[in-house]
Amino acid sequence: MPRRSLSPRLPTGRTLAWAVLILALLVTVFPFYWMLRTALTPAHQLLADNSGLWPHHPTLINFKRVIGLTSLAQNQAAGGSGAQLNFLLYLRNSLIYCALIATVQTFCCAMAGYALARLRFRGRNLLFSLFVMSLMVPPIFTLLPNFALMKNLGWLGSFAGMVAPTLLMTPFAVFFLRQFFLSIPREIEEAATIDGAGKWTQFWQVIVPMSRGPLFTIGLITAVWAWKDYLWPLLVGPDPSTRVLTAGLGIFLQQSPNTAPDWTGLMAASVLTVVPVALLLIFFGKRLVESMGFTGIK
Repeated sequence: MPRRSLSPRLPTGRTLAWAVLILALLVTVFPFYWMLRTALTPAHQLLADNSGLWPHHPTLINFKRVIGLTSLAQNQAAGGSGAQLNFLLYLRNSLIYCALIATVQTFCCAMAGYALARLRFRGRNLLFSLFVMSLMVPPIFTLLPNFALMKNLGWLGSFAGMVAPTLLMTPFAVFFLRQFFLSIPREIEEAATIDGAGKWTQFWQVIVPMSRGPLFTIGLITAVWAWKDYLWPLLVGPDPSTRVLTAGLGIFLQQSPNTAPDWTGLMAASVLTVVPVALLLIFFGKRLVESMGFTGIK
């Protein structure tokens, strides 16, 4: 009589699902791994040393010369073009740009989402429909009108012009928060009304403390979107004093000769740019997924 194996067997469907997930993970992570590998490879060995999973002679010289910790002679001896990235200044500008947009936009979108979820006023459904329809408008369509407006206001080259188009609200953030506010039982607000709380008190002292998770999530999503924003800051903030990291990377690439781009330096600068966002997602990614589940957004 054949003996039955006592070890649990995974169903075929679950095994295939795990295989697909692992393959998707490898495809997603591989570009970041290759970016780090290229950044650690000496420039003169970039083409010769490309067969292994790790460079034979890893070095931090590409990071040092991008940040500006080397002299011009050392930069060119390491294979660079002499171009440098004012990393600390651009990092400060990116942090200001992201913090302004994430903070103000989260607060304004919370008020708009609460009004669309709870307040009764004429045209509410029409207004919400317009918000949803605006999700289908590509951002490139509003680029030139916004640029002309910032130019007429004299805000080119300033943080005011860079943050103005997205400072107050975006349709996605309003939709996201409205879906969560609809899930809060009305009995909680009715109890606050019996205690004499007005609409603003109910929103600020009851709803906002209960919604810290989704508010933090939309703030995190907004900050990541603002961090990787490239075209608008490049157009409106050409001055180095307001230039953000993504625009600085583009300028750094343009300073390299077209015949021999500084790939190792560019990859080192890209790694430094990704680090702050990666840390945010590593520490707060679990809360982001949980809040997505609250709102039913997949």
